Amino acid sequence: MDTMKMKPLAAALLAGGVLGASAASAFDLPPWLRLDRPAPATAMAGAAAATAAATTAPVAPIPAQGTVPDYRAIFKQAGPAVVGITVEGTHKATAEEQGIPEGLENDPFFQFFRGMPGFGQRGRGANPSVPFRGQGSGFIVGSDGLILTNAHVVREAKEVTVKLGDRREFSAKVLGSDPVTDIAVLRIDAKGLPTVRLGDPRRLEVGDPVMAIGAPYGFEQTATTGIVSAKGRSLPGDTVVPFIQTDAAVNPGNSGGPLLDAGGAVVGINAQIYSQSGGFQGLSFAIPIDVALKIKDQIVATGRAQHARLGVSVQDLNQGLAESFGLEQPDGALVAAVQPGSAAAKGGLKPGDVITEVNGQAVERGGSLSSLIGLSAPGERVKLKVWRDKGWRELELKLGSAEAEAAARADDPARPEGSLGLALRPLTRDEQRQVHVDGGLLVQDVDGPAARAGVERGDVLLAVNGQPVQSIEQVQAVLKSKPRHIALLVQRDGETIFVPIRLG
Repeated sequence: MDTMKMKPLAAALLAGGVLGASAASAFDLPPWLRLDRPAPATAMAGAAAATAAATTAPVAPIPAQGTVPDYRAIFKQAGPAVVGITVEGTHKATAEEQGIPEGLENDPFFQFFRGMPGFGQRGRGANPSVPFRGQGSGFIVGSDGLILTNAHVVREAKEVTVKLGDRREFSAKVLGSDPVTDIAVLRIDAKGLPTVRLGDPRRLEVGDPVMAIGAPYGFEQTATTGIVSAKGRSLPGDTVVPFIQTDAAVNPGNSGGPLLDAGGAVVGINAQIYSQSGGFQGLSFAIPIDVALKIKDQIVATGRAQHARLGVSVQDLNQGLAESFGLEQPDGALVAAVQPGSAAAKGGLKPGDVITEVNGQAVERGGSLSSLIGLSAPGERVKLKVWRDKGWRELELKLGSAEAEAAARADDPARPEGSLGLALRPLTRDEQRQVHVDGGLLVQDVDGPAARAGVERGDVLLAVNGQPVQSIEQVQAVLKSKPRHIALLVQRDGETIFVPIRLG
């Protein structure tokens, strides 16, 4: 059975033509299925009696919350500030782009014949790159040419072109991007541009009407509408962002476009869809605009975004766990593990603690905690409300840096000259399924000996000196023995290779 998959609204590739649409076939219903067929009088009387008997108390009507939004006015106001984005660049060739038959990427027999005609052109150890061209959307937040979009829209792009609503085109500079929140900031050389009006996503409620504007499949200035389906969604691999879920039709090419509320203010950035087909199937997800603006301010000021780290593994509570810990409601984030030397360890958190508040904000699920911590600044002090031993406690601690802690734990601080130069993090379950491994560590950044030996960002570290690794502490344990040489087993583009590294 096929499973539903989270898909970023990746830039749509235009193949030079547009498929024509055909009218749906009409068909007639048999008489016994027609809705306009009158029911027998006896049946109607019986139904009325049953309804009257079942109604014990009248339900008060819900008062109207105003008129239907003026979508025409919303589009006229916001549309001119919505832009189309075209990117060009090169990326590592996928198995499909190399002509490798599906399912044979890791087959030993197939790899023996790699490079031969008909078996893909990539040789073992090669790292081919292929050109790509993609499309996305964005919107202007500064009249001086400042634009917000998704990080995945401009990922690996060498050239970025922005097309305004009035069809003018500009070459854009990527000021910075943050893959953690999927936010990127662009700037074009222009003045006096129209801008969107920014709103407050905290005021959104489920059922509120929304409008999405973007360039799905390259069709610029396309508007679709829907309602807010849910708030604060945590998605696999995106634990920091509390997504806004909507049923507004969003498709590839809508990435980076604005989500607007009934008053015409931007409340989110369309980023992902939940789809089995690759196209819209009723579930769209947007990054709240307050999250995007926080990242934008950091990028404009420093060129990059930083995220705080608590240093715990958490899980959601269910009713059984809540009762076992003496809680009436299954609300909060249950601490499953505390990483040594982390901010959580220094602040006194212990496995079995249930975190219910951060700086007075309620924590209902593990994803809520990840959002509150991940969007905080490194070095910030936070107050946690914790349930421990069937009683309440308050802890105050200083948050660490996600980037700094990842790099520090990957190396042996007692021997700087033996540093690997790797910044690592464990793979999420979704990432493990995608690369078909159990465990493993993702290389987030690389320099020093590892970079000189050929380790690349995006590689998956599977083993060190023949020992499988699933945590950064296991890598650090190998470094503590002060070896002069180590061998890393890494997976790259579906292949596993050994990389020898000289330390010292």
